[in-house]
Amino acid sequence: MAKEAIRGRIWIFYADLKTYARAPTTAAKAELATRFDAIFTTTTGFVTLDRLLGRLHAHKADLLMVLERPDVPLHTNTSENDIRTHVTRRKVSGGTRSDTGRDCRDKFLGLMKTCAKQTIRFWDYLGARLGVPGAPNVPRLPDLIRLAKA
Repeated sequence: MAKEAIRGRIWIFYADLKTYARAPTTAAKAELATRFDAIFTTTTGFVTLDRLLGRLHAHKADLLMVLERPDVPLHTNTSENDIRTHVTRRKVSGGTRSDTGRDCRDKFLGLMKTCAKQTIRFWDYLGARLGVPGAPNVPRLPDLIRLAKA
């Protein structure tokens, strides 16, 4: 019962953090910080749950970064998705044989993900960078990223 009650309070709190991120106010910021303390300093009587709540409370500044910077995402799903390709490939191939091979693989996977986020075909980008005759003219990625942020 205690676990379900805490879980319910945390999910409601998370939903309220998402609402705050869309429309931050000073009053909501103070109220959310107070609620965080109330939730994560609760004593449930279950040692494991109480320890977990204490560990989470110790990371309050990191977990409530959204109160200071509403533009910071509340989750890391995008970052985790970015490395998923790397992990899958490593599992299938058994890794690389050298540090140079690992570095090369990591750089190409990073380029592929960045191209995908910019809706550019990776092979078009690579052809433009290598000067392949007939390849489409694709701007440099840093330039595209700067344009996307503007």
